[in-house]
Amino acid sequence: MDFRKIVPLIIKEFKKEKVEYALIGGFAMSALGVVRATADLDFIVDAKDLERIGKIMAKYGYRCVYKTENVSQYASGIKIFGEIDFLHALKPISLSMLKKAKEVPVLEEKHMVKVLKPEDIIGLKAQSAANNPARKDKEYSDINLIMDYYRGKLDWGVLEEYFGLFEMDKEFKALKKKYGEDK
Repeated sequence: MDFRKIVPLIIKEFKKEKVEYALIGGFAMSALGVVRATADLDFIVDAKDLERIGKIMAKYGYRCVYKTENVSQYASGIKIFGEIDFLHALKPISLSMLKKAKEVPVLEEKHMVKVLKPEDIIGLKAQSAANNPARKDKEYSDINLIMDYYRGKLDWGVLEEYFGLFEMDKEFKALKKKYGEDK
């Protein structure tokens, strides 16, 4: 995927169509200063905007290759367009994440995009690890990168709530011991 071409294009369309979005995943981590390679774009979007998102994606030749109530994935046959994944915000907690998202500069600070707060990205990664044990190592690698980068700046109360939702209290305590405020 050519992020320099695709990010401005998609974000311009989202703004034009008033799509509630925020970056999540590897590109979001990079936007927040945490360097990690990625090959696609991942967004959280308000589920009420899915029809408009589908039209935007079709406009640029993407086709929906997977869709459930919670997620959708679009792919293009053109290599520079790559794949774009969407997490559908349906519940109050994910809609709240969207509301708290902040615009940050990306791509040599030439473009502004909405990105979830680090705690919210960690929460989504904890959820992914809880829901799919095969992804646990990858998600915890990302969680560790974010926590190390934002050491001393994280809201541990919010993180405790997220880990508690997935009955991951033991994991939370280990991470807080490693990266908590007293370090």
